[in-house]
Amino acid sequence: MLYWFFVRGLGPIARWRMHPVGVGVDNIPKTGGAIIAANHLAVIDDALLPLTSPRMIHFMGKAEYFEGKGIKGRFIKWWFSSVGVFPVDRSGGSKSLGALAHARKILEDGHLFGIHVEGTRSPDGRLYRGHTGAAKLALETGCPIVPAAVVGSRTVQMPGQVIPSKGHTKVIYGKPIPVAKQDPETVTHEQLRALTDELMARIAEMSGQEYVDEYAQTVKARMKAQGEGAGAKSVEAAK
Repeated sequence: MLYWFFVRGLGPIARWRMHPVGVGVDNIPKTGGAIIAANHLAVIDDALLPLTSPRMIHFMGKAEYFEGKGIKGRFIKWWFSSVGVFPVDRSGGSKSLGALAHARKILEDGHLFGIHVEGTRSPDGRLYRGHTGAAKLALETGCPIVPAAVVGSRTVQMPGQVIPSKGHTKVIYGKPIPVAKQDPETVTHEQLRALTDELMARIAEMSGQEYVDEYAQTVKARMKAQGEGAGAKSVEAAK
């Protein structure tokens, strides 16, 4: 109920400021489980998808949102839980399995599950290599993957910007990629990679982004290291 309160109650304010347009909305299945797999350019992407989707979308949120202390921490946890967000440990491996199991339950119960396949926001506006979580969920549940391309959100909300500027945004929903359900024990890495690469190619075509066959997290870590290295050299030169 709170999800729809914010979408319908506060939606007009967001629409007035960001003018989100949904293209290809008919590609979202009217019933049953489906994965909405999108690119990730800005924080507001998680608002643009619900604002343009006729059905509720459940999302993962980084675990830090649910671990805060005090009144503020409890409020943030309540907020995200109330609007259909559940925690995921983004360090990967076995720590992420619980979130994937929760997502699988959402799909098996006939709901929509939304995921940003790059795993984090793009550091420079380009589209980066997709993680295989969406493909894994699709193969294990037999639910289709709906590629979604968010366009314009980075212009409206640049990195580090809290309140979005006025502007125009768009979410393009592509034709669903049908996936046959498979025994999890028989799913291979090659299948996961092939399905993920097909998904990223669809998103790149719709969004018009340049594709980079490298994980965004790797690029961010390298940029951080380079920045710290440059800072250390500046300090040394000033001595």
